[in-house]
Amino acid sequence: MFSAVVGLGNPGPRYRHTRHNIGCTVVQALAEHESVTAWKSKFHGSWATVSRPPMQLRLLVPANFMNKAGESVRPFAEFFSLSPADILIVHDDLELPFGEVALREGGGLGGHNGLRSVAQHLGTRDFPRLRIGIGRPARGDVASYVLARFTPQEEAELVDVVETAVATILRST
Repeated sequence: MFSAVVGLGNPGPRYRHTRHNIGCTVVQALAEHESVTAWKSKFHGSWATVSRPPMQLRLLVPANFMNKAGESVRPFAEFFSLSPADILIVHDDLELPFGEVALREGGGLGGHNGLRSVAQHLGTRDFPRLRIGIGRPARGDVASYVLARFTPQEEAELVDVVETAVATILRST
């Protein structure tokens, strides 16, 4: 069980609807589902609180680039006295087929620069993750693939993927 959810991604309109930003998309959808309207700017990002009696769930969307996500997560964790085990990191995952959602307790970084930054700044890899499958490109540059928008077919399925991810988070809090 965790008390904070962080959605990884890159800032700005250029990256808003890309595969790499699915973590941010899920956290923003969770906020909408829970009728959150009061986002605050702090910790190099935007954060909000969801009241889920008997506890409060904190949300964070870092405003810095993916490879510097830990610079947002660490002060957020310190301010709210959160241990790494309290913080669910939501992120894209190349190794999962598109649309697959998997909850995982700690583990490797899989070459993910956002996870690497979070692990570096928290001093551990032992934090829960919600992996959102974006699939791996059949060929071509992986960096270009993750920074690209979803295909029209993926876009049509994305609403269900995000709903599944939100439901998974709510069941786990």
